[in-house]
Amino acid sequence: MAPRFRRRSVLAALPPLLAAPAVVRAAVAFPVRPLRLIVPYPPGGVTDIMGRLVAEPMGRHLGQPVVVENRPGAGGNIGAIAAAQAEPDGHTLFLGTMATHGVNPVIYPDARLDPVRDFVGVGTISDMPNVLVCNPRRFDAASVAQVIERAKRRPGELLFGSVGNGSSSHLSQAMFARMAGIAFTHVPYRGSSPAVTAMLAGDLDLLFDASATSTAHVRAGAVRALAVTTRRRLSSLPEVPTMEEAGVPGYHLSVWTGIFTQSRVPPAVLEKLQAAFNASMDAAMLQRLRDNHTEPLLVPTADLQRWLREDQAHWMRIAREVGLRAD
Repeated sequence: MAPRFRRRSVLAALPPLLAAPAVVRAAVAFPVRPLRLIVPYPPGGVTDIMGRLVAEPMGRHLGQPVVVENRPGAGGNIGAIAAAQAEPDGHTLFLGTMATHGVNPVIYPDARLDPVRDFVGVGTISDMPNVLVCNPRRFDAASVAQVIERAKRRPGELLFGSVGNGSSSHLSQAMFARMAGIAFTHVPYRGSSPAVTAMLAGDLDLLFDASATSTAHVRAGAVRALAVTTRRRLSSLPEVPTMEEAGVPGYHLSVWTGIFTQSRVPPAVLEKLQAAFNASMDAAMLQRLRDNHTEPLLVPTADLQRWLREDQAHWMRIAREVGLRAD
């Protein structure tokens, strides 16, 4: 019986082995048409900026253009579902963040989407803080302590914008409220660009937004920066304290972005995508990221999937602890 079992096992393995040359040929030919990079937020925000920075050099290294396609909505889930359900041939990429991978599974549970199950990392791009800003013409706060004092004195009165339910901006706000023991009125927008526009127009008192999109407005004096969410100060805003320094002990949140594709793509196609991404993250790209007020995040390819799993578990736990929910 044992020899026959071994013979059947070998015969069962023959079809995929015989098909392997065709898979290899398809992988070698990849890509055969332009790729699309689905960005799950509107144009003009930090996620969109990061995607466009990487799309051009990736396309150059792949020999086909990478076209950005904005698919906003549901905190990034609309774009994520569209990318996860696309043909798994490597021609559809997804611009993911700590929000799409670590927060959305908590506040937007959807059987059609599991970021860790459905996506595989191509490479991480950047890491950055959110910046807490106020509009002095509407709410003339000079410090985080003044924000806390006002919120405790008049709970729920301050209008605190975010770039969307489930975003890192939303999580930053929820963490602040919980750790400082205060309450705000949350006003979500569909992306960074409309949230910043509302802030500049004086429709909001406060906003957490990524350093890549908020620093220019801070430098221009249109808004006032009160704190950054990371444990270290931002090199482009060295005078702005961290949330810990500003009086919220233990506060830390950083926002990463990365490129993904479907976990079902052929391994050889994934390797080609990863090679093109790694080649794109050259010295010139790292400088462009710093020029956009972010820090490059270079997770080695061999460590990438483990890093993503651990990060998702961390932010899912935080989102549950602060009671994050879709308003």
